[in-house]
Amino acid sequence: MDNAFMARAIQLSLDNVVSGRGGPFGAVIVQKNRILAEAANQVTATNDPTAHAEVLAIRAACTRLGAFELTDCELYTSCEPCPMCLGAIYWARLSRVYYGNLAADAAKIGFDDSAIYQEIAQPHAHRGIPMVQLMREDALAAFRAWEQKPDKIRY
Repeated sequence: MDNAFMARAIQLSLDNVVSGRGGPFGAVIVQKNRILAEAANQVTATNDPTAHAEVLAIRAACTRLGAFELTDCELYTSCEPCPMCLGAIYWARLSRVYYGNLAADAAKIGFDDSAIYQEIAQPHAHRGIPMVQLMREDALAAFRAWEQKPDKIRY
């Protein structure tokens, strides 16, 4: 754990607010005690609801390494990750996450993701955005092709 990396993530979040480019979130990805990638929230600047600091930093780190896994990297983020970012963190297989603010702190200023956690626990038919399955048998064709592909890259 290095406080300088967390301080950088926090500074990115503050600079983002002051500059007017986005929300109060910053993230730094560290590999072998060096910053590999960093980002600040760009949701409103890019009109992209997935442009959270953590996701952008993961994308930049993966691009820089030419890999889709960050197994030997750590994430320093100014706030406890939301459900989307948490999913990206697990898919990227980061080795550790350090965070500053709590999700409850973010909720107090209007960034409340508790409803998403509640929705995930609901059966598909009871979610706020209905989830309706269609054409499963047709869709399974791609899964069968993947299963039989001898040279697939597993992830």
